[in-house]
Amino acid sequence: MNQRQILFTLEQLNVFQTVIQEGSFKKAALKLYISQPAVTLKIQTLEKTVNTPLLKKDKYTKHLVLTDAGHLLIKYSTRIMSLCNEAFQTLQDLNNLQSGRLSIGGSQTTGTYILPKMIGLFRENYPHISIDLQVNSTRSIVSDIAKGTIDLGIVGGEIPNEFIPIVQILPYANDELVLILSNFHPLSKKQQILKEDLYSLNYITLQSNSTTKNVIDNALKKNGIDVNRLRVIMELNSIEAIKNTVEAGLGCAFVSYTAIQKELKLNILSYVTIEDLILERYLLLVINAHRYHSKAVYSFVQEILGFQTSS
Repeated sequence: MNQRQILFTLEQLNVFQTVIQEGSFKKAALKLYISQPAVTLKIQTLEKTVNTPLLKKDKYTKHLVLTDAGHLLIKYSTRIMSLCNEAFQTLQDLNNLQSGRLSIGGSQTTGTYILPKMIGLFRENYPHISIDLQVNSTRSIVSDIAKGTIDLGIVGGEIPNEFIPIVQILPYANDELVLILSNFHPLSKKQQILKEDLYSLNYITLQSNSTTKNVIDNALKKNGIDVNRLRVIMELNSIEAIKNTVEAGLGCAFVSYTAIQKELKLNILSYVTIEDLILERYLLLVINAHRYHSKAVYSFVQEILGFQTSS
């Protein structure tokens, strides 16, 4: 059987991807630890091989952008490099978890307050597994899982419909949402407040495009709360910023009970329950349903499901 000639190399594709990710030949050279002329030569060779330009400078911003051919090649390049990483991981599995790499994603709550603890417990049993944790929106994490750039994720938002056919979704745990207040807020001395009390408070929330905010708003609506009547005085981009602002007495906020464990232990925040109102959401474990999963992935899933069962 005649072997087909390989028209371009993995190294060329890696350089091509790095140039796109970094936005310039100079930054790509620094990241790859090679000279800038070497980067330029590899891109020129790749363009000569495919007989078409792959990059051009935007006439307004002067930044590097992809040509139509470049857009096409970058899609295939991403798939090729993902398969290479998958093949490498499969071979690494022969070492029986003595080495390997895991890429894990989490939304704001899970990535900040749940996954670090799980990763710590996992590394006690598998210290040679290298783990990369990425914290982003639910949509971004699930998108990366679908593309194969993240192995698995635990998220607290709704899974976008376009990813449903690609990913496998496992209910992980219930997450209670609570109303937090500063210790010197008048309502902080009460164990329970009325639904009607909610309309007299000032609220600190996540920004309107946040998946977590949408989940909280939907949960409130299901419990008969008119979210349009809630007086939002500030929108912030992180749960930590919200907690600090509430602690300073500027307002109250709905956050995950998981997110305030340290503050409750230190007695620097309070929370109250609301009569006839239970706010919960499901935390979801998400993996790609169509990819090979390493022993490290399966072991991590088993560890965290076991941790949840025993906690």
